[in-house]
Amino acid sequence: MPIHPAIVQVALHTPSHSGVGDLLSYASERPLAPGTLVRVPLGTREVLGVVWDADEATGELPEGATLRSIAGVLDGVAPLDLPWRRLVAFAARYYQRALGEIATAALPPQLRDLRPEQLARRLRRPVKAAGDNADAIQNIALTAEQESARARISSETGPFLLFGSTGSGKTEVYLRCVQEMLEADPTTQALVMVPEINLTPQLEERFVGRFAPRFGAGAVVSLHSGMTNPQRLKSWLAAHSGTARIVLGTRMAVFASLPGLKLIVVDEEHDPSYKQQEGARYSARDLAIWRGREQGAKVLLGSATPSLESWYASRPPTPEDPEGGRYVRLHMPSRIGAGALARVRRVDMNQQPRRAVFSAPLLAAITERVARGEQSMILLNRRGYAPVLHCVDCGWKSDCPHCSAHQVFHKTDRTLRCHHCGYTVRVPYHCPTCGSPDIHPMGRGTEQLEEQLGALLSEVLRPDRTPARIARIDADTTKAKGALEAQLAQVHSGEVDVLVGTQMIAKGHDFRRITLVAAVQPDGALFSSDFRASERLFALLMQAAGRAGRDAAYMAAQAVHGTQPEMWVQSFHPQHAVFEALRTHDYPAFAAQQLKEREEAAMPPFAYQALVRADARTQDVAQGFLTAATAAAHATGLPGLPDGTVILFPPVPLTIQRVANVERAQMLMESSSRAALQRFLAAWQPVLQTTRSQSEHKGLIRWLVDVDPLAI
Repeated sequence: MPIHPAIVQVALHTPSHSGVGDLLSYASERPLAPGTLVRVPLGTREVLGVVWDADEATGELPEGATLRSIAGVLDGVAPLDLPWRRLVAFAARYYQRALGEIATAALPPQLRDLRPEQLARRLRRPVKAAGDNADAIQNIALTAEQESARARISSETGPFLLFGSTGSGKTEVYLRCVQEMLEADPTTQALVMVPEINLTPQLEERFVGRFAPRFGAGAVVSLHSGMTNPQRLKSWLAAHSGTARIVLGTRMAVFASLPGLKLIVVDEEHDPSYKQQEGARYSARDLAIWRGREQGAKVLLGSATPSLESWYASRPPTPEDPEGGRYVRLHMPSRIGAGALARVRRVDMNQQPRRAVFSAPLLAAITERVARGEQSMILLNRRGYAPVLHCVDCGWKSDCPHCSAHQVFHKTDRTLRCHHCGYTVRVPYHCPTCGSPDIHPMGRGTEQLEEQLGALLSEVLRPDRTPARIARIDADTTKAKGALEAQLAQVHSGEVDVLVGTQMIAKGHDFRRITLVAAVQPDGALFSSDFRASERLFALLMQAAGRAGRDAAYMAAQAVHGTQPEMWVQSFHPQHAVFEALRTHDYPAFAAQQLKEREEAAMPPFAYQALVRADARTQDVAQGFLTAATAAAHATGLPGLPDGTVILFPPVPLTIQRVANVERAQMLMESSSRAALQRFLAAWQPVLQTTRSQSEHKGLIRWLVDVDPLAI
């Protein structure tokens, strides 16, 4: 009697917009459990797939039908569990992507390339297991505010928003909550996320230092894109098997396979880095909330400047709003050791000499601190020497030939570099248009600040009578592996007197000797067309201010010199509402004003948005596709359009409409109902597919949907 193969449904990354469907059927010699990792043929290639849940995953083949067979089963890896598969399915559905794309992207890259026998050899290598060691955990005494937050997290279900000022000890609360969870059950796991790779080393140091003596060296692993593929695979396997008890990572870690997950921490939850900006544009913070609810894990969001969405979701009940928000808001307003928050000093640049970079009062304050052996931090969120070169005679500017943007002047290696497409050329000795040698930089970047500070402080001596030392930290100085860690170590050891950098120095770093922070050119964000620009600027400045005066003992020792932590803001609009709220460190007042404006304008969190973007060789083709898809949606009467619950706005070019010779257009969708917007987007997908296939849209390169966009 012939043996009929089992039929299994497999999720795999099919070509974008291929119309193949979410799951493909394959023949298997034996039934396979959902979540099993397999290698299957796809066209001429062999790719990684995940066996998925299906109503009829096994059975006989229909008469006359033939299926391609599974090429191999990765038996050494336990099947991915149902909560993980549900997370992937939800993310694909909500963010309008293919199931297989999300599923395979959530797996370590090396796993996609290993054949079963290669993986088997790797799994035979010994792995350090987490286990109980004899050493007890050496805990730091909690403040009353920290203990109150810990107790509520322990006794309530959440989700929680830990609203703690910079230096209030949020990380210690995270550590204590993780410890409590680990000690309660030997099978539980925790996920702790930070917004950027450069914050993982110091976090890993604290977690390993706290938990390795008790639970073993393998108890803590990291997951982020800065790791090598073998490192990522090793960490993922440790998490998937339950060997690792704690996973630290960036946004990609939200998809880590954690069968024992009972706690998720999202530090600096307001940070836009939690939103993926390529491929599937998911929000790791929002997925963490969903995953926690589905998997029965507590979720703790932490920030000194919460996103307005999270702040609104944690609003307390009022007579007008008796239910309040879905989150539990916990407040820790005090800094550890009673260290004072930085005094905010505003400088009106209208009263300073024209083209001055550093006002006289700010320069004097920096000079005083260098002479006393204290450190200062200067923030400018623009790298390079100058944003553009221009010719005085004919007006030529260093425009990128491939983008609607300028090439940035980098003096260090004398190049003009486009920060959008990467196109780089040598700086010309004369104007390419008129031949004039009179070409000059316009505007300023961190390179120029570093150079000018070096000149201005050249005669200033440190207490040991040596010259002032200036360092710069930005994306250009930290390209080499280990460069960031080495530079941060120099700051921590006191080898640097003035640190110049972009926003990467303002987030999360625990600098103990910085007493002054200055934002020299923050005005650009005040009048942006992006309605979130003010929110992002306020968060950045509050985070930056929190770098000053973090060590209460050090500040007490320096108090004999009259030192107090200061945040300087140089602005042509010093009375702007952002700077007024910053002056009093009053986030609640700032948030109340912003939410009032958002509610009046029906903007998030009082409405829900999505963008459809089209990339094409010409702007006409890009906008033509969006216009045709809109007309088709109205003609079809898609849900939400007839009753007006979903509004479609006309297509427009992006702010930077051309990148790498590709023209980009977008259109906005808005609704007061998240469910209505989701129903519309799901129904619109096939309409977009059909529109794309029409001959008049051949020049279209790609289109994508961005749900809950952060930048419009």
